[in-house]
Amino acid sequence: MPANRNSMSEPPKVITPRIVAQMLFFVVVIPFLPLLISRQWDWWEAWIYGILTVLGFAVSRVLAARRHPDLIAERARFMQHKDAKSWDRILAPLVGLGSALILLVAGLDALLAWSPPFSLPAKILALVFILAGYALGAYALIENRYFSGMVRIQTERGHQVVSSGPYRWVRHPGYAGALLVYLGTPVFLDSSWAFLPAIFFMVALVIRASLEDRTLQEELAGYQDYAGQVRYRLLPGVW
Repeated sequence: MPANRNSMSEPPKVITPRIVAQMLFFVVVIPFLPLLISRQWDWWEAWIYGILTVLGFAVSRVLAARRHPDLIAERARFMQHKDAKSWDRILAPLVGLGSALILLVAGLDALLAWSPPFSLPAKILALVFILAGYALGAYALIENRYFSGMVRIQTERGHQVVSSGPYRWVRHPGYAGALLVYLGTPVFLDSSWAFLPAIFFMVALVIRASLEDRTLQEELAGYQDYAGQVRYRLLPGVW
């Protein structure tokens, strides 16, 4: 039986009910995981963390969509790209689970009272790290039309080198922002044990940044020249 002509001409849906459900889970439920696990509803740090995470995600995506309408669609189907690097099919979900596991441990820590609390000055500094990390990551997302969820050369989207905005300072500002958030979260949520998954996922993030940088230098036209101008990948003066 021949296929219906209308169905053949319709483009595949980017935003499906499954994607919406996954987004609600990771964007709304996960940030409040410490509260849900510990049931300490007067835990003001956890409330602030959850609200900042949800607002940061929403605002950054709205601003990015206004500037690059096709970017949100690119990120929504990140696991569907057949040309994504094989190693990133492992690293991308692994890194994505990083914050969730950190928050899971922080919630259990609060429930079972494993760690002594950090001082208020330390928490304020940690909050500065978290805010700076979210701001840097959002800035990178808004500035970079090719900020995909998977490492690949986006030939169908005219992939080009981005050297403006935070990319003037480091080559992977999105990863740098994530590292700041990973560093600040255990302190702000009073969980020394949460540093264990934080360190593990920071190592995974650095490995991913290194492999992505190598891919871009080998396959993206103009990236080697850009790398010669912007020397550092994540931290100016260090790496």
